[in-house]
Amino acid sequence: MNKNDLALAEQHLSSPGWRMSNLYHIIDKHGRKCLFEPNWAQQKLSNETWFCNVILKARQLGISTYICLLFLDRCLFNSNMAAGIICHTREDAEHMFKRVKFAYDNLPIAIKTLRPATSDSARELVFSNGSSLRVGTSMRGSTLQYLHISEFGKICAKFPDKAQEIMTGSLNTIAAGQYVFIESTAEGREGPFYEMCKTAQMNALMRNDLTKLDFKFHFFPWWKAPEYRLNSPAIMSDEMIEYFNFLAGKGVYLEPDQKFWYQARYATQGESMKREYPGTPEESWEQSNEGCYYGRQISQARLEKRIGFVPYDEQIPVYTAWDLGFNDATSIWFFQVLGKEVRLIEYIEGSGESLFHWLGVVKSKPYIYEKHLAPHDVLVHEYSSGMTRQASARKMGINLIPVQKVAIIPGIDTARSILNRCWFDESKCTQGIKCLENYKKNWNDRTGCWASQPLHNWASHGADAFRTLATGLPLVTGSKMVDATTLGNRQSNPFFLGSKF
Repeated sequence: MNKNDLALAEQHLSSPGWRMSNLYHIIDKHGRKCLFEPNWAQQKLSNETWFCNVILKARQLGISTYICLLFLDRCLFNSNMAAGIICHTREDAEHMFKRVKFAYDNLPIAIKTLRPATSDSARELVFSNGSSLRVGTSMRGSTLQYLHISEFGKICAKFPDKAQEIMTGSLNTIAAGQYVFIESTAEGREGPFYEMCKTAQMNALMRNDLTKLDFKFHFFPWWKAPEYRLNSPAIMSDEMIEYFNFLAGKGVYLEPDQKFWYQARYATQGESMKREYPGTPEESWEQSNEGCYYGRQISQARLEKRIGFVPYDEQIPVYTAWDLGFNDATSIWFFQVLGKEVRLIEYIEGSGESLFHWLGVVKSKPYIYEKHLAPHDVLVHEYSSGMTRQASARKMGINLIPVQKVAIIPGIDTARSILNRCWFDESKCTQGIKCLENYKKNWNDRTGCWASQPLHNWASHGADAFRTLATGLPLVTGSKMVDATTLGNRQSNPFFLGSKF
């Protein structure tokens, strides 16, 4: 090699961009070994990378592969760097490490000779320059310059304890000025990944200057992927036309072969499309219903615009449905019934307060009450007073009526059966709606599937109060009701006409 060739080689190897496109091999979607060339999403992430990055994406865009190769490259060409990749499960970690190992094993001999692996285990590579790359399900105790958390949304949904461990442990290994990539498809409107995305997205909309510890929001929709096209004309369903019109309203105009691809994929994926192949950040959270008891019903309520402005009607009595916390939170739904409609006009919850506090809050509302529904344990005697909670409430002028005791799963089924009749005030019931959306089954790590019983978390209390409402509804509908026909001419009432929705 002459001096010019040597100078050119040094110039190339000093360029991270050149290295990423010329040194590393992968196995592509067709199972073929090929030289890695960044696609549109990988190149966009490369161009727009910040120190801390949170990435909401459609499936199969190669984001994880790009980050694996990026970390390998940074370790090979920088001394004393430590990179860590956290995966959803052990199997995912092993699969991720295979990508890293394959890329290293297929490097040019000269590069491998220059930077040999002094330690090569099942999940870690340690190089002669003191740098290392490790893949696992946790990184607590490590000191890292580069951290990748893969499918964090799934971790938050199925392993909330592990998600908290990552937040308090692994993320604290990263100092300002070092690099974090957190990526996932959407998995519900709760948990750290959701909150991080919403905060980062708001910073982007507000054009706030980011510190080195603030997360930058990245979104990669399905319709930007050139491979998501199908040249197979088909008649568009009304549902698909409505969706494509929705995207057009957001400034996304699709070509016919993109629409054909989406409709064909929707035929097998159904409502999961909005989670796995989102077109906008907002829609990605709409259908993340895996393991959720009421997710589909709440999504349907949003689709039918039954979540919006639901005013208090002074001509109709108000009812409450409670979940009474002993050493836990207390939750209360306020609702009215008109014909078959159940109108949820307000929701409140809190912890650390006595029953008398909540009775005072209820009495302070400007509502005309008829009945207050409570779980059957309202009849249990308290050790402190020897009185039942029902008796204590009566002293304050509120009669808590115990509903029939129903097992949890039949009670959930009853709640599901009335949700298609429910209208929610989005402003006053915000937290209650979140509880219903995120009330989910417990994840069984041993069997790798959802258990039959619910997970007890922050969403349980609002969901339990709603179950009180559902199972106690016969006590309401069996009482004297005000039917729509007895309220006179309501044509001037905008709520009745639905114009507020």
